[in-house]
Amino acid sequence: MQHQFTRVFDILSYQKSRFAQKAAVNTYVNKKWKPTSITNLIKTIDNVSCWLINKGLEKGDKVAIMPNQGNLDWLIIDFACQQLGVIIVPLHPTYSLQDVEFIIKEAEINLIIITDSSSNSNVNTNSALDVFTIEPDYKNSINPAYSYTPTKEERKKLTSLKNSIVEEDIFTIMYTSGTSGRPKGVILTHKNMVSNILFTLAAFPLEASKKVMSYLPFSHILERSACYAYLSCGANIYFVRSKETFLADFQSARPYFSTSVPRVLEKMYAHLQEQALAHNLLKRYIVQWAIKTAQDYNKHQKKSVLLTFKLFFARLLVLNKWKNQLGGKLECMVVGAAALRPEIARMFSAANIRIREGYGMTEASPLISLNRFSPGLNKFGTVGIPIPAMELKIDGKNEKGEGEILIKGPNVTQGYFNRPDLTKEVFTKDGWFKTGDVGKLIDGQFLKITDRKKDIFKTSAGKYIAPQPLENKLNASLFILQSLVIGFARPYVIALIVPDFTMLKEWCFQKEIHWTSPVYMIHNIKVREKLEQEIAIINQPLPNYEKVRNFVLCNEEWTVENKLLTATLKPIRKALLVLFTKEVDKSYA
Repeated sequence: MQHQFTRVFDILSYQKSRFAQKAAVNTYVNKKWKPTSITNLIKTIDNVSCWLINKGLEKGDKVAIMPNQGNLDWLIIDFACQQLGVIIVPLHPTYSLQDVEFIIKEAEINLIIITDSSSNSNVNTNSALDVFTIEPDYKNSINPAYSYTPTKEERKKLTSLKNSIVEEDIFTIMYTSGTSGRPKGVILTHKNMVSNILFTLAAFPLEASKKVMSYLPFSHILERSACYAYLSCGANIYFVRSKETFLADFQSARPYFSTSVPRVLEKMYAHLQEQALAHNLLKRYIVQWAIKTAQDYNKHQKKSVLLTFKLFFARLLVLNKWKNQLGGKLECMVVGAAALRPEIARMFSAANIRIREGYGMTEASPLISLNRFSPGLNKFGTVGIPIPAMELKIDGKNEKGEGEILIKGPNVTQGYFNRPDLTKEVFTKDGWFKTGDVGKLIDGQFLKITDRKKDIFKTSAGKYIAPQPLENKLNASLFILQSLVIGFARPYVIALIVPDFTMLKEWCFQKEIHWTSPVYMIHNIKVREKLEQEIAIINQPLPNYEKVRNFVLCNEEWTVENKLLTATLKPIRKALLVLFTKEVDKSYA
């Protein structure tokens, strides 16, 4: 298929000329899905562009947006700014006031748009900047701009500005939250983003008029780029309203495709595991058998007749009911942002939801590699094959073939905004971008991420520990929800552990152990013994220096809201070590 767009906002006219969808974007209003046609979407976007011109915005100005999650409003604002050459700077809603103030100052923001008036707590209202909301009843709302009547001069200026934008112009500055230090602004051009959209269109199984679901935060580059791809191919986008309505929205919209992060799939997998501890012995046996059968899916090149027979009944009795929670029509998902455990990918795939794990980063707009949907181009436990036009090499390989992943390509950033020092650090002299991730190639083509370079630490015994593989092993336990491996300059490895309290409560019920609340149960001797048994099983095949010798149980899940996870749901090591300093020191004492 020939694509005739070089700038991101060209996608709108491209869809109108090729597909002209009557339900390009769908939002849930008054208990039903309300469609917006591509024609009406373009009209509204042009109105908002002219409204922004009326507000005095010029090409090169910067607008900060603080979106909670993807929705029609953010799509309109995003494209309205793009058409003027105004640079969007998304802010994660969980950023601290200090981070927000830092970004506003460094990025030289001209205007701020937030979710609603209550979001003002994280925006410096003492600033001279205009702060607008997308809340219809709020006095400084952007919503009236949707029906704004542009003047002839404003329309003429809009056309002139659109014509002046070239593919090398800055499209967005995405501040990465990071697991330590202050945020840094990744510069992405239209060329960076369009190159990634074109690959997405070739690799994702997207089709015109088919339903896709969007629910990740719009401050994530993955979700923004996915929505651009959806519009490009004429798919019909459905936006989930909130975390609380997640399943209900999937069930009513019945999409066939979605992007996701591992945490969402882990929660669904945990729900199935809870059923495996059901009080009814027959139900418990059937669910456990179905889970075991699903784990054999795609393990070998040839699928045996017996496995095909077993999978038929596993789907009939368990997996189809599980799939129906997501509307029953979901066929494919692309997962990114963090490592996905292979057993979860197998489980979804056995339920006829093809899961493909990819790897990317904001600096690459975001895709670097992806497991494909074509036969033979998917390998569970890896993040797939590098995308076309992407050069990738493993630098400084050790005896296991592992080293830092370096990349080059049209989707790779030119650097960090106003930070030449950081830009110089991340590029080699011959132009390779240093990802900071450690990995290796399996079978010469499938990339496997083994850890973050900066997270690898050395114990006081002189042994190097890569925490991520260890954490993945711990998190695979039914009774462990989250973990963080510790041991830098210490004699041995220990772990911070958040138990899966739902599973633990069911186990306590079966063992007739009185359950109170997580705050008290983490100190229960029987509970601690159970976790010791789980860790002993995980430790068994590991070399002595990698074994987890002790652990600290945490009574609360780590979340973005309590500032213990990044916006891409990775544990913030520095914050967790500060929070549990006493407990960690006691574990070593």
